[in-house]
Amino acid sequence: MSHQQTIRIIILALFAVIAGTWIAVKQTTDQLLYQDATSTARKWARQLAEGVADLEQIAHGEEPSAASMTFFRWSQLIGVVFRYEIFNREGYSQLMSDRRRTGPVDVSEFSEAAARAVRIGEPVVAVRASEAPDLPAFFAEAYVPVTVHGRTIAVVAASVDQTEERERYTQTFVVAAISLCLLTALAFILPATAWHRRTNEKRLADAEIMFLATHDGMTRLANRGHFSEALGHALDQRGEGRLAVHYINLDRFKEVNDTLGHQGGDALLRLAAERIRASTRAEDVVARLGGDEFAVLQPHIADRGQAESLAYRILDILAEPFVINGHEATISTSMGIAVAPEDGLEAERLLSSADLALYHSKAEGRGRVGFFTSDMDAELQERLRLERCIREALRDDGFQLHFQPLVDMAQANVVGFEALLRLKDADGQPIPPMTFIPIAEEMGLIAKIGTWVIHQACHTAAQWPPHLSIAVNLSAAQFEAGGVTEIVSAALADARLPPHRLQLEITESLLLRDADAIMLELRRIKALGVAIVMDDFGTGYSSLSYLWRFPFDKIKIDRAFLPSLGAENRAAEMIVRTMVGLGHSLQMRVTIEGVENADQVAFVRDIGCDEAQGYYFGRPMPANDLPARMLMDVQQAPPMKPSPTVGQLQSIT
Repeated sequence: MSHQQTIRIIILALFAVIAGTWIAVKQTTDQLLYQDATSTARKWARQLAEGVADLEQIAHGEEPSAASMTFFRWSQLIGVVFRYEIFNREGYSQLMSDRRRTGPVDVSEFSEAAARAVRIGEPVVAVRASEAPDLPAFFAEAYVPVTVHGRTIAVVAASVDQTEERERYTQTFVVAAISLCLLTALAFILPATAWHRRTNEKRLADAEIMFLATHDGMTRLANRGHFSEALGHALDQRGEGRLAVHYINLDRFKEVNDTLGHQGGDALLRLAAERIRASTRAEDVVARLGGDEFAVLQPHIADRGQAESLAYRILDILAEPFVINGHEATISTSMGIAVAPEDGLEAERLLSSADLALYHSKAEGRGRVGFFTSDMDAELQERLRLERCIREALRDDGFQLHFQPLVDMAQANVVGFEALLRLKDADGQPIPPMTFIPIAEEMGLIAKIGTWVIHQACHTAAQWPPHLSIAVNLSAAQFEAGGVTEIVSAALADARLPPHRLQLEITESLLLRDADAIMLELRRIKALGVAIVMDDFGTGYSSLSYLWRFPFDKIKIDRAFLPSLGAENRAAEMIVRTMVGLGHSLQMRVTIEGVENADQVAFVRDIGCDEAQGYYFGRPMPANDLPARMLMDVQQAPPMKPSPTVGQLQSIT
């Protein structure tokens, strides 16, 4: 039922209630008026029967006595009776007294009402309305049989003027009816209005929920799922025509986020979305695929030139400066275009073709438009193969965790492991994480994969000795999906792993997205007893600002610094020493990544770094391959010796 139909039904119901109330009050008023008129007429008829002594004689046609005549005149002067009439027992009139005359009448005048009163032995009453000039507008007539010793001797009729009484009843009826109708309407309208408001609010909320299910909440554009559905529908309806898919990426968007902050970046995305929408036709579909990536579906095009024209129109309009909170920001845009049917007839393939064309455009220098070409097909097939492999691994539990040791430099023993995600293709060959993880992020599956990693890592660590910790990386997509605290809490409870044995590593890029919200989520996680680690420390733009804004338990110095160490580059050494000292001054443990040789081990020990991680101590490996002795607590260890193999891990103990 539509909203308008519901309103019409409510209005009709209200009118029905008011009409019903009006009719009920009128019927009640008419009934009361009838009863009053009947009672009054009967009373005066009985009074006449009791007050006229020669009633039987009058009924036989004799002249009324002087006393009776006086009674008739007196009754008409003080009462509302405008006419008396006396009938014989056969129903013929013998005498009539009204305000004009009193005396015998033509005995041939017969009254059915009088005759009926004699037959039934009870009064007969009639209430009438009249328009005759000699009669009241509303009056009642009562025919009362007079019985003596069980025998009816006459019938006395009294006609009572009820016009004024009807006016009083009518006024009362109108006031009562209006009052009741108003009260009824008010009693109906108030809850109906509240119901309508709640229904309307629910309808709007449901519409917003349905809208957000298919649209991006920030830009109000279609989301990836809705875009894919629209693309599939357009391909089905294409016929012999062409359509184009434009994959759009804002170049150097991160610089806007870094300079204007997260809110400034969001404002730019909204303005960019408005400009893209303004550049397209009404039938085109514009979507935000995620981050700073947009897409345009351009159906019903004549040729590739029409698609190219739209692409350059979008590039030109996005190249114009954006004014955000009084600051001017300028960006460039890269675009990739795929055209159906030449570049594919499936939505997934066509979107991947446009994405691949975008990748090549950015590789050629950004700020460009590129069409998908046949020589990219092999690369596209590889991309589709990887996407299929990722989906199958998520469905069939095909992902694996490998573990790389974390070594305490002071005690020279293993204190924990970092869980690292691994994936093999159908031939059993490993797929590099730097290859499949970005694709999983673009597919929107990294949040599900991240949840699996947390649960699997906790279950594995629960089987280790209690002094060993497990470190897990969190991605931005997991925070965007929400519920990270609940996922971590559930994983700990499910594995029965003490919270202090879990370390969650985040990168600075995560905090650039929505620092306040993410900081709040991190505090909730830390309240569980879980350690929070700043990963890749030293490579971002504002790492230092986050160290005093959030009490990290540990910072992890990026591996990029160690290869630069040496006599010829004292600057890298000083930077690392400074970062270690800064971490210790803030009561944070410090770990350094990428330790691969003995000289680096000696340097890390010399600067007082708490922990180290790298190939020198062991490569990432499956849980089943971890040497049993590595999981043992070491009371005292000999000096470390370099070794390129996993055997080095055993030598630690």
